[in-house]
Amino acid sequence: MLYQAYQAHSDIMVPVRAFAGMALQTAGHMNGAADNSFVRNLTAAYDLIARAGLTHERPPYGIDSVMVGNREVKVREEPALVTPFGTLLHFKKDIEATQPRVLLVAPLSGHFATLLRATVRTMLPEHDVYITDWHNARDVPTSDGAFGFDDYIDHLIQFLEAIGPGGHVVAVCQPCVAVLVAAAVMAQGGNPAAPRSMTLMAGPIDTRVNPTKVNELAKSKPMDWFEKTLIASVPYRYPGAGRRVYPGFVQLAAFMSMNIERHVKAHRELYENLRNGENEKARTTKAFYDEYFAVLDLTAEFYLETVRLVFQEHALPLGEMKWRGEKVEPRAIKRTMLLTIEGEKDDICAVGQTLAAHDLCSSLRPYLKRHHMQAGVGHYGVFSGKAWTNQIYPIVKNVILASD
Repeated sequence: MLYQAYQAHSDIMVPVRAFAGMALQTAGHMNGAADNSFVRNLTAAYDLIARAGLTHERPPYGIDSVMVGNREVKVREEPALVTPFGTLLHFKKDIEATQPRVLLVAPLSGHFATLLRATVRTMLPEHDVYITDWHNARDVPTSDGAFGFDDYIDHLIQFLEAIGPGGHVVAVCQPCVAVLVAAAVMAQGGNPAAPRSMTLMAGPIDTRVNPTKVNELAKSKPMDWFEKTLIASVPYRYPGAGRRVYPGFVQLAAFMSMNIERHVKAHRELYENLRNGENEKARTTKAFYDEYFAVLDLTAEFYLETVRLVFQEHALPLGEMKWRGEKVEPRAIKRTMLLTIEGEKDDICAVGQTLAAHDLCSSLRPYLKRHHMQAGVGHYGVFSGKAWTNQIYPIVKNVILASD
């Protein structure tokens, strides 16, 4: 009933938002609207109402070109490999020079991979970038089968194999555990496509270290509570009808509840910016929430297995992680350079949780390990914003170059 209740509310709001949108256009065309405080207040309110809803389709990356050296180069998106659950998306540039091939692994945690748009844009001029463009589970028919934690690992291995030997991998947040597992599995099997470098950014390798509110919530309830309370069936109007999912709107609500005052303040400021005609400030806030309110559903099996293995059982740091029934041995990684990055003020993945990867990769020689803790940034500041562009990215680039 959870998904049906959400859908009913969403349907009710459609005409309300449509009316607000039409009223916004009408008010905007009124003579002297910009000078009339009453009209400005009204249009600001209409704008907020028209935007008061979630989207369930992937926003565009919008990266049409980048500067490579001193010239502008066109960028086109090309699917390199497609499965029912994800696309290996290549940001192909029209250049002859060979650049390091990088697989950017986006979180599968309620938002689309476009959340890493700024990460992609920063890396593109000097790297041949691919990204894990995960699909919305509510759009995947049940005939395509299940997608669990092992299937996620399978996808990462297939994607690295598609990129070819000599590639590099950069994981952001939640997939750090899966990337480390995939690298270990590939090392154990002598897979020639094993990455030359592995960058793990703000990921929950060992959530026993400095546990956050997110970690504590995951430990506070038994697994059957998560299944009974948070899992729902996709309504019959969608291609994935009947598939059991962890809805993206539930994850978004959980994220927002952690910092609800911040989001209320942001929307209050957005209203003030719209009312006062501060369009540039309003555009910045709108762009953020357009992305933030674009949500995707996770398959129930992937979500529940992730909660159990990563946050409750701590299978990887305790040496109990298995893939397809075989024990995962991070110490088998001997040639992949490791870089871990954390944010000092990260309230989702605390300092020390990603660093734990160094102890697990015990066979790596010291010169193949590097750690960076970025002062003054929270979770999103690790992969987006000025600190990412000016301080963190140069370290990532140097590690890739050193191991390429």
